[in-house]
Amino acid sequence: MTLEILTSDALSPIRHGFFTRRGGASSGVFQGLNCGQGSSDQSAVVAINRARVAEAMQVDVAALLSVHQVHSADVAVVDGPLADPPRADALVTATPGLALSILTADCQPVIFADPKAGVIGAAHAGWRGALDGVLDATVDAMVGLGAARADIRAVIGPSISQSAYEVGPEFFDTFMAEDDGNSRFFAGGTGDRMQFDLPAYGLHRLRAAGVGDASWTRHCTYADPARFFSYRRCVHAGEADYGRLISVIRL
Repeated sequence: MTLEILTSDALSPIRHGFFTRRGGASSGVFQGLNCGQGSSDQSAVVAINRARVAEAMQVDVAALLSVHQVHSADVAVVDGPLADPPRADALVTATPGLALSILTADCQPVIFADPKAGVIGAAHAGWRGALDGVLDATVDAMVGLGAARADIRAVIGPSISQSAYEVGPEFFDTFMAEDDGNSRFFAGGTGDRMQFDLPAYGLHRLRAAGVGDASWTRHCTYADPARFFSYRRCVHAGEADYGRLISVIRL
C-alpha cells in the first residue's frame, strides 16, 4: 500500500506532509506506518517506516530529524543532522535539506513555514505543551532565525477532536488558573466531565503569537482508526500499546 500524505495549501510551496498510518510495514496494533521509536514495535520495522517517510520527503534518513518529546515548551534550533535527539517538543531550522519531524497519537502536530525567509518549524503540542507555550516558543525561535511573524503560516494536523476528548474538573481548573477566558474551549459533558477542544486552543495560541495564518486540517485521530493512531482509543480498547503518526516539513 502506498503512503497517504495529507498536505495544506497554506504551506505551499514548502514540502511537507501529515502522514497517516497507511502504507507502513508494521503489524498488529501498529498496523501501518508506525514511526514511534519509543513504541514496543520492532525497531527494525520502525526503521523501515522512517526510511519510507524520508524517501517520500526526498531526504536521507540522517536528515529526517526528530526530538525526544517530553511535553515541554522547549524548542531545538538545528542546522544539521543530530547524533542524539534533544529533549524538546519542537524544532526549527533555516538550513536547506533538513526535514523536521514530530510524532503524535492525539496530540497536535503543528508545522510552520515562512517561505519568504526560508525558515520552518515543527511542534508537538499536547494540552500540557500548548498550555506551557510550545507554540509561542516555536514562533519565537523562527523569528530568531529571520522569520517574520506575519509571514509565518502554521497548520495543525490530525489531532483528537473535542467530541472525543473528555476531561475532568481538575483539568478544567488548570486551564482556568491560567486564563479565565479558557472556559470557551470546554463544553459540558456527563456529570462533572467536560469536552476539551484542543485544536481550537492550539489555534488560539498560534493567533495570539502573531502568526499570519493558522488552520487545522480538521482530521480527528480518535474517530478514524483506519487512518490514524490514537492513544486515547488504545486505552479505551484495552490495547497494550499504540502507533505514532509522523508529520514532517523540509526546506
